[in-house]
Amino acid sequence: MRKIKYILPLFLFMYLLSCTDDNDLVNIDNLEAPSNITALMTITQDNTGKVTILPTGQGVAQFKINFGDGSPSSATFNPGQSVNHNYAEGVYQVAITGISLNGKETTVTQELTVSFLPPTDLVVNISTGTNLSVNVSASAQLETFFQVYFGEDPNQIPVDFMQGETVSYNYSSVGTYDVTVVALSGGAATTQITQSVVITNLTEAPVPTVPAANVISMFSNTYTNVPVDTWLTSWSQGNLEETDINGNDVKKYTNVGFVGIETVSNMIDASVMTHFHIDVWSGNFTSFNVKLVDFGADAAYGGGDDVEHELSFSNLPQEQWVSLDIPLSDFTNLTTTQHIAQLIFVGAPFGSCNFYIDNVFFYDNSAVLSTAAPTPTLPASNVISMFSDAYTNVAVDTWLTGWSSGNLEDVLIAGNATKRYYNLNFVGIETVSSTINANAMTHFHVDVWSADFTEFKIKLVDFGANGVWNGGGDDVEHELTFSNPAQGQWISYDIPLSDFTGLITREHIAQLIFVGAPSGNNTVYIDNVYFHN
Repeated sequence: MRKIKYILPLFLFMYLLSCTDDNDLVNIDNLEAPSNITALMTITQDNTGKVTILPTGQGVAQFKINFGDGSPSSATFNPGQSVNHNYAEGVYQVAITGISLNGKETTVTQELTVSFLPPTDLVVNISTGTNLSVNVSASAQLETFFQVYFGEDPNQIPVDFMQGETVSYNYSSVGTYDVTVVALSGGAATTQITQSVVITNLTEAPVPTVPAANVISMFSNTYTNVPVDTWLTSWSQGNLEETDINGNDVKKYTNVGFVGIETVSNMIDASVMTHFHIDVWSGNFTSFNVKLVDFGADAAYGGGDDVEHELSFSNLPQEQWVSLDIPLSDFTNLTTTQHIAQLIFVGAPFGSCNFYIDNVFFYDNSAVLSTAAPTPTLPASNVISMFSDAYTNVAVDTWLTGWSSGNLEDVLIAGNATKRYYNLNFVGIETVSSTINANAMTHFHVDVWSADFTEFKIKLVDFGANGVWNGGGDDVEHELTFSNPAQGQWISYDIPLSDFTGLITREHIAQLIFVGAPSGNNTVYIDNVYFHN
């Protein structure tokens, strides 16, 4: 058995004597000395000066206390235990010693004030953290320790803490709470302060997933940001604080009427971008306006070539991050986007609106799609498929006729074959060589995704028995229009063939035509094109 170099606690010594196999021994020579030694010292409010000392620390096997008043030190005692000592009024330097298993010691001196007078000069610091949390610290004269009541539970047992410490608490829900801090000395009289705090569930904003190559970022930890002259112009009405949430940079605006952000020195050319994005969080806004201003080629406001447009968003959810993904086409009066120099936020209630912002950027959403269309679940026996990885497809002559107005690219989205039409006005798809007999079918299906379309049309054409357009007068067709389709998500159009009222026969379907708007300037992804029963 190896030689122990340190005086050991009795229980450890007895344990080592009981070992019969060297392999059972714990190698304690390399243990570090105890760390983070501190003590909570509380006093009874009965003028006796009775102080209870409860030490804590890491790597501690036993504690001992030098009371600092000339009396003998305490005997050693185990972690989790406390010692009591009666003091006369005065200020004492209490030495708390932690002893490790191998006998190494760490001593920390902590000041103790014993007074039978009520504490004075109480100062309380209360700060709201993130995610329903609050942090509390305090200082005073003549106090021995503090207690804090967080105000959520009227039967809550107060939390004791010492000067120089910060205590944290997590609430169960948002709201306004009265936090009370009490300073205690050895007498019956105490001193306390109560403050109301507004608790929020503020956490960091969602991390953007748009590829950096498609982004012009003004403010985001995710991207490299372009230069911005100021995030609070001199003519703004509101205040700005640069802060962070869990290490993520955010901008906090308070008492806002309106705030201006300028990039005049380095104007933003967003002409190839499709959307403007911002994440905003507020506990009290009732509306939020976003204005974009293009100064024009002369780079000066009022030069005659300025354009601008403001959008208003009402009834946004409070107490959560709201991601606004706004098509630049919605800024209808912003007829040019090559020299964007101002961004203006307006909040309501005017003059008292508070909000955080993050992830302010322009982006091109035409190439952002990363999720495949939903996989069809209909039995193959009930389907005539023109294009789908889920089925065997019939022959299609072309997915882009020579008379189409638009471009076609065959792409893989999450490994799933997809057709991407861009610069789309209208596109023709033909099955003239093998016309489709859909008489036994009840529906036409197509999955569509676009970040920028405002309208989408679908036309079916039956060439009749002669198999040619306008060749024998037996051609029939019908077009359906879908207005304001949802952008940035897959839309599954499952259309009863009876809705194509002009398509009175469907034994020889030879053409399918898609039309997009804005004409010639939108991108549409297509998948799972089939008829089904």
